[in-house]
Amino acid sequence: MEVGEIPLRQLTPADFFDDEGTPTKTTVEQQRVEESVLRKLKDFEDFSDLEPGIHLKRDDHLPYLLKGLERLSEGYECLDASQPWLCYWIVHSLSLLGHELSEQQKSSVVKFLEKCQSPTGGYGGGPEQFAHLAPTYAAVNCLCIIATDEAYESINREKLLYFLFQMRQNDGSFTMHEGGESDTRSLYCAISVASLTGLDEIAGESLFAGSPQYIVSCQTYEGGIGGCPGAEAHGGYTFCGYAGLVILGHEKLIDTDRMLRWLVNKQMRIEGGFQGRTNKLVDGCYSFWQGGVFPLIQNTLLAEGCKSLCKHNWLFNQQALQEYLLISCQSRFGGLIDKPGKSPDYYHTCYCLSGLTIAQHPPDLSNLIIGEHANNLVPTHPAYNIEWEYVTKANEYFTKRPLKLSDEMQKTKK
Repeated sequence: MEVGEIPLRQLTPADFFDDEGTPTKTTVEQQRVEESVLRKLKDFEDFSDLEPGIHLKRDDHLPYLLKGLERLSEGYECLDASQPWLCYWIVHSLSLLGHELSEQQKSSVVKFLEKCQSPTGGYGGGPEQFAHLAPTYAAVNCLCIIATDEAYESINREKLLYFLFQMRQNDGSFTMHEGGESDTRSLYCAISVASLTGLDEIAGESLFAGSPQYIVSCQTYEGGIGGCPGAEAHGGYTFCGYAGLVILGHEKLIDTDRMLRWLVNKQMRIEGGFQGRTNKLVDGCYSFWQGGVFPLIQNTLLAEGCKSLCKHNWLFNQQALQEYLLISCQSRFGGLIDKPGKSPDYYHTCYCLSGLTIAQHPPDLSNLIIGEHANNLVPTHPAYNIEWEYVTKANEYFTKRPLKLSDEMQKTKK
């Protein structure tokens, strides 16, 4: 059952942040953010007679995204090493909004990403840049969303597998690039890429031997997952770690109770969105990085026959998150934002929309669409963050095309 117009959730004095009479820079910033969100809620209520209901402003977001697909402003020069990410953020956002790219647009993106593919395997942050696992993840996700034969065939899978083995470390972690850092992000990128392209089956157990145990070692005393053993629990790393375990089929190795306790306490009571770490401010991108872990945990619990879950109960406040994203995070210039007062960008647009669809479509439960039915987004696969359909298509395509490894690759695999 889908639910449309429902009253805004009611806030009480107990929901407001209490600095216990000891203000700090952190507490002052937190109170300012709460005030800015409350102003947004008041403006929404004041203008509700003129424009009733909560609306996803598709007509603003689509031109913003399509413009970015064609040409970026000079302000994006700082993301020169993130060009495949920009492709993924924009293409995935358009996909969630239900917008189909033209065949010419699809082919143009594929041809550009081919230029980012390294001769040694994997993808760099731009043409002629060295291979790096983060843009490799972004490029493969983007190509799987485009889902054409040209897109699939553009991936040099043998060289990609060679690159993955080169990044693998003895403890089961992966470095981002040759001589680079290893953390749960890089490991997740490797797991996701290998799974979508069928390389995990080809590589066998050797590619990710020890990887589940490495992820478990990154769980902190708080319950979340850090970037490496001993690091602070963080929303992005928690998603990467747990999603990696889910894809590998080893999610039961982690202490789910402690992780869930940490996650639910990251949803802010006034804002409704999520913070990324303890004592940090709300940020729209964590709508997915934190919110995307809940359906993965929920699926685990449902598979175990958890009787405490029913058809009308989810693990976080879906309504509060949707209200935050739709009332406080939509820019009037198109695109979505971190928090009130910030400017739109493609990163936050992608992960705000991803978090919104997660909140709308819980696993094995009734959908909850806040506002009009037109706010409904296409569901995303919470482990990969591309549409479910595209995960299935990629798996089917690559399964039917077994990879014959060269003698050199066979030696690397061993």
